[in-house]
Amino acid sequence: MARASGCSVSTVSRVLANSRPVGAGTARRVREAAERLGYRPNQVARALRNRSTATVGLVLPQITNPFYPTLVRELTHVLDERGRAVLLADCDDDPAKEAARIESLLARQVDALLVVPVDEHRSRPAVTAAAARVPLVLLDRSCGPGVADLVAVDNAAGMALVLDHLAAQGRRRPCYIGADGTASAAAERRAAYETGVESLIPGEPPLLALGDFSAAWGREAVDRLWNERRRGDGPAFDAVVCGNDLIALGAIQRLRQLGADVPGQVAVTGFDDVPPADLADPAVTTVRQPVRDIAVEAVRLLERRLASGHDAGQPTDGERADAGSFGGDSADGESVDNAPADGGPADGARPGASVAVSPSGAGTRHAVRLAPQLVVRASTAPAPPPATGAFGPFGARGDTGNGPAASGVPGGSPAGDPVRHATTPAPRSTASPSAPLSSKAAP
Repeated sequence: MARASGCSVSTVSRVLANSRPVGAGTARRVREAAERLGYRPNQVARALRNRSTATVGLVLPQITNPFYPTLVRELTHVLDERGRAVLLADCDDDPAKEAARIESLLARQVDALLVVPVDEHRSRPAVTAAAARVPLVLLDRSCGPGVADLVAVDNAAGMALVLDHLAAQGRRRPCYIGADGTASAAAERRAAYETGVESLIPGEPPLLALGDFSAAWGREAVDRLWNERRRGDGPAFDAVVCGNDLIALGAIQRLRQLGADVPGQVAVTGFDDVPPADLADPAVTTVRQPVRDIAVEAVRLLERRLASGHDAGQPTDGERADAGSFGGDSADGESVDNAPADGGPADGARPGASVAVSPSGAGTRHAVRLAPQLVVRASTAPAPPPATGAFGPFGARGDTGNGPAASGVPGGSPAGDPVRHATTPAPRSTASPSAPLSSKAAP
């Protein structure tokens, strides 16, 4: 290649490795020669020389959940922009398989790991051990304070958006269908619902049905709640708040099969804003996660640790100042502030965030919570006025005390109101107008 380009071997090496500045004309001759000769770098040899494989392992609990392909896509794009490839592993919601997948990726010498843990407690040993070996960032779910860096949506703020919206629509008797267990996203959404609904219905215990994050559970839970209602064992409800969109899709399907009017009698909400949510009939009102911002922030934290030799060290002066000005405590014992994370990526796209900084045996850990956005669609359109003599399984049809009647559009949507496309954004960050800034720290 040196002969073909008319350059020295060392110059060719510098151009191909991009290790030192070379004149534009010289670099062009080297690259043209490489193209003519069909040269392809030996990544294994490069990894041995640089002690870096330029790969990041990504471990997911269940790839069939439609939220995760969207997340994978954004992570792949962001990492590719930084010259890194992704090795993907699915673990079938099994902590034992998760531990094996993590060890397999480490054996392949990945530079870093991104992990969505199966379970907050049972995933902790494998995650803690891996975080001591390579930079590791948790996504969507936590393994407890101080284990590893975390980037997730503010689940509490998202649930507050849902409950505020339902209250504004006149819904006063909601129930919750969510996931049981100790996955932190499930626990946070459930806890936020219980806290919020207590102020909506003082003195009444929250109506909960807990299973898993699946459409099948959404259908089964509706059957249980329906039967309890018919037997008089359970209270009437005029809204179903679901822990994710899959549950909401199953719930809507079963409610309609049972003859319920959605949203006339029962409004339904989801969480995540996966692609099928907008295709349902009616389309699902849901909480949109800022997936692109999650990916950017996660990769920022990985790059920061890689650049500093794994341990990101103590918080910067800016972080200390922010913690002092905005400090509070999150539910998992970390000190929380509402300032944007420091040291954004080179392209300047820095998401607004709530940042928690906690010390651990392996150095400072950062927990970043990004603000969600409420997407209002047809599944929560205002309830229609009561219809005389029309009775359904939830009482008089539409007679739920849901406030002023809608008009002009079948299904309760006010005339001219583009329900499917209306959104309620979270407050914006002054540092990044394209990214919402959470106004409330989540657990």
